[in-house]
Amino acid sequence: MQIGKKIKRLRIKKGLTQEELGERTDLSKGFISQLERDLNSPSIETLFSLLEVLGSKPKDFFDDDKNQRVVYLEDEQTVYVDEEKNYQIRWLVPESNDKEMEPVLVTFHDKGEFKQFEPSLSETFMYVIKGKVRLVLGSQEFTAKEGQSLYFEASDQHQLTNNHNQQSEVIIVATHSYL
Repeated sequence: MQIGKKIKRLRIKKGLTQEELGERTDLSKGFISQLERDLNSPSIETLFSLLEVLGSKPKDFFDDDKNQRVVYLEDEQTVYVDEEKNYQIRWLVPESNDKEMEPVLVTFHDKGEFKQFEPSLSETFMYVIKGKVRLVLGSQEFTAKEGQSLYFEASDQHQLTNNHNQQSEVIIVATHSYL
């Protein structure tokens, strides 16, 4: 088991620097760095202190990820249709709200538009499977057609619309922002 790698993953997930984790556990940044590179091992007391700050129970920390779910079936996906705005959204991973990323498939019909999103700390990736879309990001506009992708930090208001007189399909993967 690579304890350091797991500590680093939890620290990053929590949004802490090595220095911040050290301050909260009375450990030096150098010691945290050595732990994360598996150059040093923590005492049981130090490990439990780290896990408490990182929000992990010891049992969860030591459980292997062998039960990690990898394949998701089509009949497990949730679909929402907005007839007023002329689009359909399909959540591709059922528990994606509990994950770092949320992958969805958005299908736009003629003149379809996705809701407008407020600024956040999220990063968003979009891949156009079919058709052509327009992204309004703050005061800028971008278009992408089939086979092209968009990638942006969602620090401005943004909205995606169909820029095609036929159906357009887009895979969107957005990270969850923790404000």
